[in-house]
Amino acid sequence: MEIKQAEFLTSSAKPTQCPNPDKPEYAFIGRSNVGKSSLINMLCDRNSLAKTSSTPGKTQLINHFVINSDWYLVDLPGYGYAKVSKTQRKTFKLLIDGYLRHRSNLMCLFILVDIRHKPQKVDIEFMYQMGEWGVPFVVVFTKADKLKPGEVEKNVTEYKNALLQDWEELPDFFISSATKNQGKDEILSFIEQVNQNW
Repeated sequence: MEIKQAEFLTSSAKPTQCPNPDKPEYAFIGRSNVGKSSLINMLCDRNSLAKTSSTPGKTQLINHFVINSDWYLVDLPGYGYAKVSKTQRKTFKLLIDGYLRHRSNLMCLFILVDIRHKPQKVDIEFMYQMGEWGVPFVVVFTKADKLKPGEVEKNVTEYKNALLQDWEELPDFFISSATKNQGKDEILSFIEQVNQNW
């Protein structure tokens, strides 16, 4: 799939304010500073479609983008929040949970994980929650350029082993690097394939 058109549509402070669920939708989420905006910009071939920031927790609303007039790409606030108050955390959690549990056109959630770290409890717990709610998801490992190929493989295997302790079937995994355009074709091909089920 080639992205010829990517436009910001709207930001929503509540799931009920999101656009009509009239197109297939793909949402991106991860812990603060996982490289979500950089990945979205890489996929869409734009420098600043999603706002990148060195400050964790920049995304605080549900941001919808229209891609090729065919599908929605959604930038969600992160989880495992870095520098926000308890009240903000609660607000974010309600916003994300409400969206993920009730968005009827959500085809797949992309859960972003920093490949440089060992399996993190907060990521594993979030994946379990998605499994319990029946939200279809895949895992995207980010920042692969920061490690040697052997280390990437080792860390992916550790994640798979951590999940296999409780899961019979593993989600799909993608390896990405926004700086090297790694994983772009694979992720877009996956979206194109899932779109055919819409």
